[in-house]
Amino acid sequence: MTSSKKSMGDEKSLWGVDLGGTKIEGVILKSAANPEVLFRHRLPTEADQGYAHILDQVKKLIDKMQAEAGYLPAHIGFGTPGTLDPKRGVMKNCNTVVMNGQPMKVDLEKMLGVRVEMANDADCFALAEARYGVVKDQFPDARVVFGVILGTGVGGGIVVDGKAIIGLQGIAGEWGHNFLDESGGPCYCGKTGCVEKVISGPALEKYYFNETGNKKPLKDIVALAESKVDPTAQKTMLRLVEFYGKALSVIVNILDPDVIVIGGGVGNIDLLYDRGLDALRKYIFNTSLDTPIVRPLLGDSAGVIGAAFLVS
Repeated sequence: MTSSKKSMGDEKSLWGVDLGGTKIEGVILKSAANPEVLFRHRLPTEADQGYAHILDQVKKLIDKMQAEAGYLPAHIGFGTPGTLDPKRGVMKNCNTVVMNGQPMKVDLEKMLGVRVEMANDADCFALAEARYGVVKDQFPDARVVFGVILGTGVGGGIVVDGKAIIGLQGIAGEWGHNFLDESGGPCYCGKTGCVEKVISGPALEKYYFNETGNKKPLKDIVALAESKVDPTAQKTMLRLVEFYGKALSVIVNILDPDVIVIGGGVGNIDLLYDRGLDALRKYIFNTSLDTPIVRPLLGDSAGVIGAAFLVS
């Protein structure tokens, strides 16, 4: 065994797996106190081949990690595209639909022979940024953190004192499926006007298309709005800003977090951090907005790193 593998054999090391719709990624961190990445590997999910195949891909990944580390840990954290129902023990709300209704935690534990901790990918994002990313770096005394994924979909995660809050039904932080506005139309969840249907990337592209008849990717709509040559692009961004303020005000009013971290592709739009804050300020139940609204540090590493922190 090489010296690097011996270092991975430390019982303090953390193993995490980000179980996404297109890729499955595994990581080994040195320890919770020193979360240096010792090993990282990805495989395609190949979800179109079914639930059993996803489990097979997970097994291949863990076998690779075990071969590299020289051992198998007592527990592994998994970030998932949906939620484990704590009462029924099956997956729900997964956009990788073949996982829904499946006893994934039990199946993984039986297959791997280790204890498994599971949380939604937004919970893992929030946990990673709280324990290792921007919150640890800039707000080390923060106790309550809300992490937002604002991209193709909209999600949220709550971290309190370094622990992800999952909730009685496993849906804590599910900000994306709060009602926002009827104009968003029907959502896959069965409701109408969800946050996700109003301010996600696809929702903004759809709004622009409905107004103009022209299909454009969001980055082009943003560029047109910034250049001030397209009034409909500007209108689309103003819609984003206004509804972003309304939607996020619910989080500030109910949770009053120490920090909010905004991840996802839509979260890169600069307007959210100036005019978006003006909109948020209008709707919160306070005379001023003191909540730091910040960008993440970890990029696409956050999901798998947060999964590893589930076991610490």
